[in-house]
Amino acid sequence: MTEGASCLSLFKPATDNSIDAAEEKFKDTKDEGLRVMIASCHSLSKYEGKSLKNVLPQILASLLAASFHIGNGISLAYSAVLISQLAEPDSPIKSTKIQNSWMASVLIVVIPPASIFSGIIMDNLGRLNCIKIAGIPGVVGWSMIALANNVTTIIIGRLLVGISSAWGTSPGIVYITEIASSNLRMSLMAIAPAYVSLGMVLTYLGGWYLHWRTLAWVCNVFIIVPCLVCIIIHESPSWLILKGKYEQAKKSLEWIHKYQKPPGEQETFADLQYKILHEEQQKKKEEQEKQKNQKGVKFIIQEFLKPTGWKPLVILTGLFFFQHFSGIYITMFYSISFIQEAGSSINGYLASILIGVVRLIMSMMSIYILKRFHRRSLIFISSGLMALSMFIAGLWTMWIQEGTTNLKWIPVAALLFYVVASTVGLLPIPNMLIAELFPLEIRGIGYSISYSLCCILMFIALQSYYGMSDFFGGASNLQWFFAIVCLGGAVYSYIFLPETFGMKLADITDYFKTQFVYIGHSHKKMGTESEAQEKMLKDSANNNGKIPQTV
Repeated sequence: MTEGASCLSLFKPATDNSIDAAEEKFKDTKDEGLRVMIASCHSLSKYEGKSLKNVLPQILASLLAASFHIGNGISLAYSAVLISQLAEPDSPIKSTKIQNSWMASVLIVVIPPASIFSGIIMDNLGRLNCIKIAGIPGVVGWSMIALANNVTTIIIGRLLVGISSAWGTSPGIVYITEIASSNLRMSLMAIAPAYVSLGMVLTYLGGWYLHWRTLAWVCNVFIIVPCLVCIIIHESPSWLILKGKYEQAKKSLEWIHKYQKPPGEQETFADLQYKILHEEQQKKKEEQEKQKNQKGVKFIIQEFLKPTGWKPLVILTGLFFFQHFSGIYITMFYSISFIQEAGSSINGYLASILIGVVRLIMSMMSIYILKRFHRRSLIFISSGLMALSMFIAGLWTMWIQEGTTNLKWIPVAALLFYVVASTVGLLPIPNMLIAELFPLEIRGIGYSISYSLCCILMFIALQSYYGMSDFFGGASNLQWFFAIVCLGGAVYSYIFLPETFGMKLADITDYFKTQFVYIGHSHKKMGTESEAQEKMLKDSANNNGKIPQTV
C-alpha cells in the first residue's frame, strides 16, 4: 500500500456515494496509489455494517471506558453539597469563605499537571491501565474526605480526587476516538459529558438525603466500578500496534468488529482494519523521527511569535475569560449556596437536581445542535440568552430581598434557562476550538497551553466567588455582573471569533496569517472538508507521484 493510501481509509465521506463516484471518475487513472486509496476507502465503507448489532461492541466499550466520567461529575458537584452542609449550625467542622473556595477549586488547579502525567501513563502503559491506576488516588482521596476531622484534610482529599479525575477521564476519551468508527465517533464521545451530568445529578440527589461523610464513602463505588469494568474490554488496537503487540491488537480488533460482515473469503473486516492501523502507526513513527530535531524550544517560540500562533492563543484566552466569569462553573460548584442566597422558595438541593437533569438532557441534545449549526452563531446566541437569563434572575432576587414580590421561583427558572443556553454555545464550544485554531506544527503544545490557561482562569473564577459577592454587594448585583460578562462574550465572539464549522484546518491557519478581526471578513476562500477531499483526489489524478497527505 503506497503512502497516502490510509489517509482517507477512515475518513467519513461527505455523502454516502462519494467513494463510488470517485471510483467511477478515476477508474482509468494510471496512478496505482490513487486506485489503492479509493479501494481502501471503498472496502471499509462498503462492509462496515451500520446496524446496532454491528456496532454493539464499540458502544459497550465506549460506555464502560467513559464510565469514570460519572465520578468526575460527582467530584465537581460534591463541593456544593459539602459547603452547604458544613454551613449548618450543628456541623462539627466549621469552614471559612476562603476554605470553602479552596475546597471547591482545588480540583481544577491540579488538572494541568495531572493531565500531562496521565498522558505519560497512557502512552507507556495503555489507555485502560491508566484508568485502573486512576482508582488509587481516587479511593484514597474520598476515604480521606469521609474520615476528615478538619478542613485541611478535606482539601487534601479533594486534591487527590482531582488527580484521579484527570487520570481516569482523559484515557477514556482517547480510547473512544481510537476504537470508534468515523460515523459514530462524535456520538460516542458525547457519552462523556452525559456521564458528567449524570454524576452531578446523583450527587445533588445523594446530598439531599445523605450526610457528606456517607456520600464520600458512596463516591468510592463510582471510582472502583469503572476500574473493574475495564477488565472485560480490550485495549485500544492503535496503542497495541504502536507498542508492537500485534497479536493482542488483532484480538482487540476481532472483538470490536466481531459482528461485522467479512469483506471476502481471505480476510475479515478486523484484518482489513488491522492493516490500515498498522500502516498509519508506521507512518506516524516515521514522521516523528523526521520531526525530532525540529520541535525544540526555539522552534516552538518562533511558531508562537507568528500570527498563526499568537492570534489563536489571544482569542482563546479571551473566550475562556468570558466562559468562566459568566458564572457557568460558579453556579455548578456553588449551586446550592448560590440558589439559597437568591432567596428562592425552591429547596436548594431540589433546584440543583433540576439543573443537573436539564444539563444532562441538553448535553445529549447538543450532539445534534453542534453538528448542525455554525459555532460562532451558537456562541453569540448562547451568550445573549445567558445574559438575559441572569439579568432576570438578578432582578427577581433583588425584588425578593426587598419583599416586593411573591414569585420566588423565578430565579431558579431563570437559572434553568441559563443552563440550557450555556450548553449549546459558551460551555462546550471554546474547548472544541482549542484543537482547531492552532497550526499543525504547534497544535499539541498549543492545546496544552490553552487548556492550562483555561484551568487557571476557572480556578481564579471559583476562588473569587465570595470576594466578588462581597465586592458587588450581594447575590443580585453578582448576577447582573454575570449578565454583563455574558453580553461581553457575545460581542467578543461576534468581533473576533472566526467561523470554523466545516472548514479545512489549513484554511483556518491561512486566515490567521492576515486576519484578526472577523467582522467584514470574506470567507469565500475557506473551503469545506468535502471540498478538500475532492481536491485531493483531483490533485492525485493529475500527479503520478506521491499522493498528498490530509491534515
